[in-house]
Amino acid sequence: MSALERRVPEMVVPIPPPPRGGILGPAYRTLSIGIISVVFLIAFEATAVGTAMPVAARELDGIGLYAFAFSAYFTTSLFGMVLAGQWADRQGPLRPLTVGIVAFASGLVISGTAGVMWVFVLGRAVQGFGGGLVIVALYVVVSRAYEERLRPAIMAAFAASWVVPSIVGPLASGTVTEHLGWRWVFLGIPTLVVVPLVVALPAIRRTASGPVDPDAPPVAFDRRRIRLAFGISVGAGLLQYAAQDLRWLSLAPGIAGAALLVPAVLGLLPRGTYRARRGLPSVVLLRGVAAGSFIAAESFVPLMLVTQRGLSPTMAGFSLALGGLTWAGGSWVQSQGRTAPYRKQLMVGGMVLVALAIAAAPAVLIESVPVWTLALAWAVGCLGMGLVIGSTSVLLLQLSAPEEAGANSAALQISDALANVVLLAGGGAAFAALGGGAVGAAHTVGEAGASASHPAAFAVVFLPMAAVALVGAWVATRLEPTPEPA
Repeated sequence: MSALERRVPEMVVPIPPPPRGGILGPAYRTLSIGIISVVFLIAFEATAVGTAMPVAARELDGIGLYAFAFSAYFTTSLFGMVLAGQWADRQGPLRPLTVGIVAFASGLVISGTAGVMWVFVLGRAVQGFGGGLVIVALYVVVSRAYEERLRPAIMAAFAASWVVPSIVGPLASGTVTEHLGWRWVFLGIPTLVVVPLVVALPAIRRTASGPVDPDAPPVAFDRRRIRLAFGISVGAGLLQYAAQDLRWLSLAPGIAGAALLVPAVLGLLPRGTYRARRGLPSVVLLRGVAAGSFIAAESFVPLMLVTQRGLSPTMAGFSLALGGLTWAGGSWVQSQGRTAPYRKQLMVGGMVLVALAIAAAPAVLIESVPVWTLALAWAVGCLGMGLVIGSTSVLLLQLSAPEEAGANSAALQISDALANVVLLAGGGAAFAALGGGAVGAAHTVGEAGASASHPAAFAVVFLPMAAVALVGAWVATRLEPTPEPA
């Protein structure tokens, strides 16, 4: 029987072919606009909050916990990702996406009203849980609603939706921070939630809601995976706390965190991930190596420019704006059909570009080096990230059966977030150990001149991350599955 036919008594009825056209064709237009608007919201938050974060940390007397403000987001997102993977595979992506957007907005409100740094970090944690639910649910939507030929294009559209926020976000956030205060950055973004809710959710309900097989009996949640997800979140949090505390007493939570983290990671990621086994395990590992090294480094760029080179928050954030364009450009390149045969080479080259950009960033600690050189270097790194991140998403869906899309998407995002937590913990500990906690203590934002100079505290963050990115270039050579024996 042909794959495009369904046999019934006495006749053969052809099954209509899938709808043609692009992601903005009649069959996909509303859904595409809806889910791209969700990514736009996440992108605007990331660029705007990153610009306001140095000022928030300083006013809350929390520069020493600066890395924790970022890693708390990734720590709780780990649990949200595993929960969303199971939830979406069993009931469809609509509910986890809705709950995730609401939690995301709630976390912003908590951080925006915080009076002390730990409450601020708590808000980031709530926001991270919502972000974990959202990102996995979006991957499941793509897996269910789009033909395989369109998936590179929708991933490229996700990357392109970062362009405007990358340009407007730092400018708007910096202006609001300088004239109204950093709190209004956090409190203003939740108003953007309305558009994704109104546009995306009805379209998802029509095209991708419900289980893969509505006639199959409902499957219970895998409680073991939920426990492992809880363990990975608590373990990552304890490890981050130990890395930030830097006292002998912190060894106890550090050891406890590792004891929770290691078995949870082994149970939630594909077997062979940390041995870079060919195929899906290496795809998942590469996502973590790429995202972890780049995000851990990028988190310190605005702080470095504000405290060491005396830039305003607006200009510090705006120095990264060009990266939004080049990231989208890299994602567009990987989405083209004619580049598909060279995907592995593009990813290897992308990781080399990321490593070079991170290694070049601390050059601006030298007063004679113009600040604009960092903007150019970071644009090169973002080009590499566009090539790599879009490709890992495409490869993951190619290697996943429909009923496994949620679990495998969760594994990809877990690798992403876990690498961010671990590398931010390591970078944050090194930063604090070399005097980073005192950075910015001498001056207020906006004064001429840099704050207390601690160049070694920044260099010890960037250079190890460049080495990690180079490891990613090797992992990118192992993405093709091992051939089946004849």
